[in-house]
Amino acid sequence: MISNRPYLIRAIYQWIVDNDWTPHIQVDANYPGVQVPQQHVQDGVIVLNLAPSAVQGLDMDNELFTFRARFSGVEQRLAVPPQAVLAIFARENGQGMPLPPEPYPETELGDDGADASAAKSEKSAKSGAKKPGLRR
Repeated sequence: MISNRPYLIRAIYQWIVDNDWTPHIQVDANYPGVQVPQQHVQDGVIVLNLAPSAVQGLDMDNELFTFRARFSGVEQRLAVPPQAVLAIFARENGQGMPLPPEPYPETELGDDGADASAAKSEKSAKSGAKKPGLRR
């Protein structure tokens, strides 16, 4: 089933713009696939202004939100998976919607390049956890 998260974000975005407010999103900057200027990340989170006058080429599809924006006068390309969005709100009054944090995908690679799900399985095996099995 397709997640409803990108649909909710797009709907609230449109509602904010239709009211002539300034849409902002709060993003988990550590979520896999997020491409944002790291110098503006605070405590693993970044707030981005998505006003039509502040971004160019905004594309909010179901898999990835992409756009270009200027930071310190330098244009950058940003990418945010909808699962990394923690909230969408209007700057003027805070109206919007918080979203629950999404778990990171299990296929994420660890610091050493190993598959995190494989590392998790190995850790379970070392701790003595038994795998479920079918019996006759």
